[in-house]
Amino acid sequence: MSVLPLVLAGPLQSWGSASRFARRTTENAPTKSGVVGLLAAALGRERTADPTDLAALRFGVRIDQPGVRVRDYQTARHLVTDVSMPVSERFYLADAVFVAAVEGDDELVGALYDAVRSPVFLPYLGRRSCPPSRPLDLGQPVPGPLEDVLRGLPWQAAPWFRRSKRSTPDIALTALLDAQGGTDGDLLRDLPVSFDPRHRRYALRAVTADSVTVRDPDARRERIPDHDPLLALGGD
Repeated sequence: MSVLPLVLAGPLQSWGSASRFARRTTENAPTKSGVVGLLAAALGRERTADPTDLAALRFGVRIDQPGVRVRDYQTARHLVTDVSMPVSERFYLADAVFVAAVEGDDELVGALYDAVRSPVFLPYLGRRSCPPSRPLDLGQPVPGPLEDVLRGLPWQAAPWFRRSKRSTPDIALTALLDAQGGTDGDLLRDLPVSFDPRHRRYALRAVTADSVTVRDPDARRERIPDHDPLLALGGD
């Protein structure tokens, strides 16, 4: 089994799991359906293709830079009748950075690595209006398990954000993982069953939260005490 790590960074991201009608919300971290859709697009699959093999990959995401939630209003007109549509609310995460990873069969994960480096369809971070600001891949697939990979990858936050957290060299980050068999977790309806625009379907997925500690690459080394030559003389 191999793990493919990805970095998801951009000016805006939006990862909806319960968006309905005129209110389009976002989760605080990338959804499995959103990342699976990104990978399927990179492979060149049509929306009507069966996503079962990609949905079966074990998924995890680490929140390296949570970003700020912002709201936008959007207007539109009906393509045929030209009638104004209701004003809709769109929510985004601004300046967020995540490390996402999928674990599965070596051959499939290797194909996904090639695809994200040379995608057939351009990737986006939840919505078409949210392009990534960096290359997606963080290097070749590595041996699992998923948890160890998310613990071992360097902190991907922007330099300005790292500077704001420089009170300690060890940084605690939150990781959200597919729950293992028999493990309880929060339920999220983001497991893709069909991306077909005529009948999109998503199943429930159990998610567990974990805390992982990473090293700040810019942290100063521990300061060496000043040398006092008089200490060698002893005395009272």
